[in-house]
Amino acid sequence: MKPSIVLLCAVAVFVVVACEEKIKPSVLLNLDSNSLPKQESWDSQILVSDSGKIKARIHSGYIRVFEYPQETRMSDGVIVHFFDENGEESSVLTSEQGKVEDATNNLEAIGNVIVTSKDSTILRTNRLFWDNKRRLIHTPEVVEIASPKEKIQGKGFEAHQNLKDYRIFQVTGQAKAE
Repeated sequence: MKPSIVLLCAVAVFVVVACEEKIKPSVLLNLDSNSLPKQESWDSQILVSDSGKIKARIHSGYIRVFEYPQETRMSDGVIVHFFDENGEESSVLTSEQGKVEDATNNLEAIGNVIVTSKDSTILRTNRLFWDNKRRLIHTPEVVEIASPKEKIQGKGFEAHQNLKDYRIFQVTGQAKAE
């Protein structure tokens, strides 16, 4: 083959390739990568522990871990088993969704929150917070507590996670006479 034919073929191939329209991937300009989770998990558990002792075991249908803010969000049903200092289960919390602050392991439960203690005391509210360090649950929301001895409603609540020695603010309701 003559060098001029080879050169002509090479130029023709170059022109065809250079004229071809390149397909660019679409990019969502308004999407901030920080708004996306860095991890996702389905039907999973989170263990909250300190010095080898489990404080809480959290199960959720869908878990997302975010870098900014540093938190873990849970949805599709949340079940939290709280454990006392001796490793015994002290109460169980259920809610529709929740989130855990990664730095402190504090929990916020949201939507149809129910806490049931070992002695059958039941707390109902729409939003509840758990202080991991103090093992304290609290809420500024309306609460209803039913125990074998009383049924009380109020707004604002705090108690140990086992629902003993609780305080209700703005109380309404009644106690059963013994």
